Amino acid sequence: MPSTRPTRTAALETTLTRAWLRRGPLACALWPVSLLFRALSALRARLYRAGLLASSRLPVPVVVVGNIFIGGTGKTPLTIWLVQALQAAGMRPGVVSRGHGSAAATPRAVDAGSTPQQVGDEPLLIFQRTGCPVMVGRDRAATGRALLAAHPGVDILLTDDGLQHYALQRDVEIILFDGRGAGNGWLLPAGPLREPPSRWRDFTVINAPELTPALVAATGAAEGRAVQMQLVGEMAEQLRDRSQRRPLSALARPERLGPANQSGDSDPTGQSSQPGPSAQPALRIVAAAGIGNPQRFFAMLRAAGLRFEELPLPDHHDFLDQPFGALQADMILMTEKDAVKCARIEDLKDDPRLWVVPVTARIDAALAEQIVEKCRGCSPA
Repeated sequence: MPSTRPTRTAALETTLTRAWLRRGPLACALWPVSLLFRALSALRARLYRAGLLASSRLPVPVVVVGNIFIGGTGKTPLTIWLVQALQAAGMRPGVVSRGHGSAAATPRAVDAGSTPQQVGDEPLLIFQRTGCPVMVGRDRAATGRALLAAHPGVDILLTDDGLQHYALQRDVEIILFDGRGAGNGWLLPAGPLREPPSRWRDFTVINAPELTPALVAATGAAEGRAVQMQLVGEMAEQLRDRSQRRPLSALARPERLGPANQSGDSDPTGQSSQPGPSAQPALRIVAAAGIGNPQRFFAMLRAAGLRFEELPLPDHHDFLDQPFGALQADMILMTEKDAVKCARIEDLKDDPRLWVVPVTARIDAALAEQIVEKCRGCSPA
């Protein structure tokens, strides 16, 4: 199989991320610069709190889903979960987002005809998974007002990211961490943090298989106040026909996706009905991930018993460079975030090797109940 080594950009991201997880030579060399960054970011926050920099309040409660750890920690699955939980509680949420890579200079609604280039991959995925109104724009306050004007029935707004976008006032702040915690605890560029872990928040969510005392303490959460989130992927769906679904556990068997032999003899699970030499060889699987923390996706697949080669890609990778063209693989597993882009590329959307692994966030329902209670106590502007 040709090499599945990461691209230069992905390799650079990996190098920086590793440096940010410990206080090594590179981090220590950058530490003086991080002090300046910390002072400037703290000054900016104080100016907003003092009213010296203008901020806007919208007529509905605003919930910010963000992080202080640079890169992906799982904000989009958390936003999707929260939208669905609010809908189940009888509320009518809308979502505003910057829309990474979006070409829109003014607020733009996300709809079924939107492309990732127009609105960004994450807002498009949120719209596809929830069906709620979603709008992207650089100015989140203006984008929120535009969404409310277009959808007057919306009674609560979520912002996907935007924790440091203080020009929009908020009623609830959720900070999301993953298993990396706060890294080395230093701010950019010596560490991975935009703000210190001591930063105020209403809720702390940690996307990790286990909440150890050390991990919780590193995030700055009060003891017993962190909420665990787990991302679960149980099925793979073929990109060119999302109705074709297959349990991840089945992919670990030594079989192929099609009939086990030329006569088409196979049982309903796809296993060969003729044991021995007639059985098909094991699938050659590559797992590709253009997200902020590809290793989290790879770890989830390994937990399902899969064996594969890794292909980490830069976050928000556009796939126009055809990274799968030379791969000799029977199956290429990818995230939903990557799939929304590949589905719009002619040379990729019908590739039978591409399979999507949707993930679902599992979180204690009490979190949504607390958010609903807090928002219902908010006074409209």
